[in-house]
Amino acid sequence: MQLAQPEQPINLEETVVKINRCTTVTKGGKSMSFSSLVVVGNKAGSVGIGFGKAREVPNAVNKAVKEAKKQLFKINLKGDTIPHEIMGRYKAARVFMKPASPGTGIKAGAPARAVLEYVGVRNILTKCYGKRNPLNVVKATLNGLRSLKTKEEVEELRGVRIE
Repeated sequence: MQLAQPEQPINLEETVVKINRCTTVTKGGKSMSFSSLVVVGNKAGSVGIGFGKAREVPNAVNKAVKEAKKQLFKINLKGDTIPHEIMGRYKAARVFMKPASPGTGIKAGAPARAVLEYVGVRNILTKCYGKRNPLNVVKATLNGLRSLKTKEEVEELRGVRIE
């Protein structure tokens, strides 16, 4: 659950999860703006999400990418899956994630899949409960991944050796 070093992940890849068009009606007419949700990661354990708003789509995406690069997190993985089952929560969205055997692939919806792909997970089973708003699902997935603990961390917390 620590922020990754900004100079460490150089080869970051990015994907746009959702672009939303918003129209405001004023007495002068309609004014449109756009918001974009972007996931950035190096597919080796670091991932970040960003949300940007602007009058034009490219500017909104650029803002979101810039924010996502600021908020990179290092995630504890076990090979190409997660170490244990976890439920990620954010507002009314809940994402259940379960480690899967090699060859399973990423069984997830589009918003959760984006986060899992860019963190470097290749085999996982997920189920989304509650609301399926893309922003909340992405944040719930990231919260779940950030709360993962390795076997060594659990041993240290409990003061017991785990077989």
